Order: sequence, then C-alpha cells, then structure tokens
Amino acid sequence: MTHNQLPANMAILNRLHDPEPHDILYAFALEELLCRAMGQGMPPILHLWRHPRAFVMGLRDSRLPLAGAAERWLREQGYDTAVRNSGGAAVPLDLNVVNVSLLLPKTPGDIEHRKDFETMVALIREVMLNLTSRIDQGEVIGSFCPGEFDLSIDGRKFCGIAQRRQQHAISVQAFVIVAGAGEEKGALAREFYTRAAGSAAAEDYPHVAPGSMASLAECLRQPLSAEQFAQQVLAIMRSRGSREWDGSELPGYPNRASITAMIELMKQRYGIKA
Repeated sequence: MTHNQLPANMAILNRLHDPEPHDILYAFALEELLCRAMGQGMPPILHLWRHPRAFVMGLRDSRLPLAGAAERWLREQGYDTAVRNSGGAAVPLDLNVVNVSLLLPKTPGDIEHRKDFETMVALIREVMLNLTSRIDQGEVIGSFCPGEFDLSIDGRKFCGIAQRRQQHAISVQAFVIVAGAGEEKGALAREFYTRAAGSAAAEDYPHVAPGSMASLAECLRQPLSAEQFAQQVLAIMRSRGSREWDGSELPGYPNRASITAMIELMKQRYGIKA
C-alpha cells in the first residue's frame, strides 16, 4: 500500500484534546480493540493522541536486567510508564509529541510490512510539505527508538515509526516530536538505559547520543505547535474525503469497560515483572 492507496473516507479519531486523564496504555488498548473490530465492520481509522508525561518502553527494554528499578525511578520523577506491544524501543512522551496511528485492514496472508511503514512516511512528508521537503528517512544512529523508518532533518531525528500486526488489521504508529527540546527527551532515554542496562550486552539496547534528537520546531528553526501540526494532518486527511468521528458514532467502538479490561491484560502480559 502506498500513501496514494490509503483507504478513501477514513474515520478520523482526534483525541488530541481528550479532557479525561488516561493511563498511558489507554491509547494502545483502544487501538488493539479497534483493530480487532476492523474485521467486523470497523472502518479504517486515523488516530491522533498525546499524553502529558509518559515513558513508553518496548518489549526488549522491559527485559533489561534492571528495567524494574529504572521504571520505578521514572515513576518517582512523575512519569506514567508502560510497555507497549508494538515494535520499537523506549519513547518519552509529553504534550509536544503528537502520536499518529493508521489503523488499516490487512489482507489475509499479507506479511509484507515495509509498505505500511512507507504509507506513514509518505503521509508525514505530505503533512510537512508546506514547511520543508528536506525530510530524510533512515536509521539515525544514536537516537532513541532507532529504526529503518526514522525521519530526520539534518541528521536529527524527530519521528519514529512502529507497527503492530493482527490477523485482520495493522496499526502503524508514529511519534512526532513537534515542539520543545528533543535533547531533553534524549537525555531522559539515555538515563533510563544507564539505569536499566545492568549486565546487558551493548547490543541489547540503544545507546542514545547527545545531538541525535530534535523537535520539528528546532529542526526548522521556527515556532511550531502540536496543534498546528495536528491541524495540518487533519487538513490533508479531509482533502482525501475523511472526516472526524466521535468514538460513539463508530460501529463496534469499544466501551470503557472493554478498554479498561484490555489495559489490565496488557499490563499482565507485557509489564515488567521485576
């Protein structure tokens, strides 16, 4: 699937200004349930969300020898913490980070994941086209949550992309650092790994280097807010026939009890045990 092959008339679920405080796993649990419902009539969805202060770990991070102690330290600093079930490594989140997810139907037997990453890359490029065309794709050595589909400007990463694949649907998840100081997030990730690594081999976790992360505002050297970025995402999607939906309007949208149950299941299944 290329960006031009994004399903027409996608539902937009804009939770950027959700007034209720939620567990950091709320968004991941919601997407898990929405993807499960996609084989039963749920339309393709673009999901926008953010969290005021969180640190989301990947599965490999959670297995580091001292991950439990590092997580407790993060919580003492006021961070909501969780281990997500999609790919990738640790990512700090705040209100300057916009999370963009594409929840798309999956053809039975489809095991080619690159095209779905490329769909997200193309969407982010289009969203940013009125500001810059200098977005590079490729792993940024020394960044947190490094991967082949990192997006950067002048060698500094502002966006990472992960993916979760189910039987009937996929969730392609991008975090976009829109504003604020990217170096502060890099320093937090570096401190986490310093505390969590213990006796782990060097290749078992990312080594976050100073200067590898930046916000879009820093890269472009101009003011830019999460709200401005999100509005541009919405404008692009509306131009393709999509519109915003309230969750209750979507067929099969999970109720609060279902989401809470999924959060608890994810904590039991993926949470740090030590």
